[in-house]
Amino acid sequence: MNETTTGMLRDNALKGKTIIITGGGTGLGKSMGTYFLKLGANLVITSRKLDVLKQTATEMEAETGGKVLAVACDVRKYDEVENVLKQAIETFGRVDALVNNAAGNFISPTERLSANAFSSIIDIVLKGSVNCSLALGKYWIAEKIPGTILNIITTYAFTGSAYVVPSACAKGGVLALTRSLAAEWGRHGIRTNAIAPGPFPTKGAWDRLLPGDMIEKFDFKNRVPLKRMGEHQELANLAAFLVSGFSGYINGEVITIDGGEWLQGAGQFNALEMVPAAMWDSIEQATRKA
Repeated sequence: MNETTTGMLRDNALKGKTIIITGGGTGLGKSMGTYFLKLGANLVITSRKLDVLKQTATEMEAETGGKVLAVACDVRKYDEVENVLKQAIETFGRVDALVNNAAGNFISPTERLSANAFSSIIDIVLKGSVNCSLALGKYWIAEKIPGTILNIITTYAFTGSAYVVPSACAKGGVLALTRSLAAEWGRHGIRTNAIAPGPFPTKGAWDRLLPGDMIEKFDFKNRVPLKRMGEHQELANLAAFLVSGFSGYINGEVITIDGGEWLQGAGQFNALEMVPAAMWDSIEQATRKA
């Protein structure tokens, strides 16, 4: 048995729980959601692209036999977040957990960025996580439901990193949010934790982040002591554990799952100092097209 690609928790470990995943239509969000369904959960997935969400929901239901509600939502807009919660309650009766997974990022020398480019990442990552946490927290406290928030951050939230400064600032804010809410809302039975993943490449996200042959030139495996990338199931196992009752005494914790990458060299994108100016021009053009 290959443990890196095998589900960890027992059957029905999440049975009866309803979980919202932002950015749930693709990549790691899709992988986590699929495993939650296999463990018996009801799932609500959101993103701005309803067509992608509906296709993903159909695939997930066919694979797992579970129930998926797809709701279009721009997490930067609080009224849209409230609508997701409303539809989730109408469909499943209640919501038990939130996974703040929606994110945006691009690589660039900071001096090349406009104020709007900076704000776009802050708004999606930090403001979006705040909006979702606030909506769910108000609901759980009012209904006396012991909810769980799981934030997906990154190792450079605590080390910082060159060339992804807007993302580092935003994820650092989500890290502070995680620990602050854990201390404040613990008395309501609400747990707040975070996962800091290292390299778990997904086709779309990594192609956009490192366009062209950059993905080959900037080989993340060389930065990881274990000399491999993470398997999606490994992250899904950890996420499922943290939203389950089995982790009921874990609150305010950030768990790194990166094969030791940040210990070998802090700042995931610091090595991009080797990129010449002409290449940044082509990267910027590719990023704008994406």
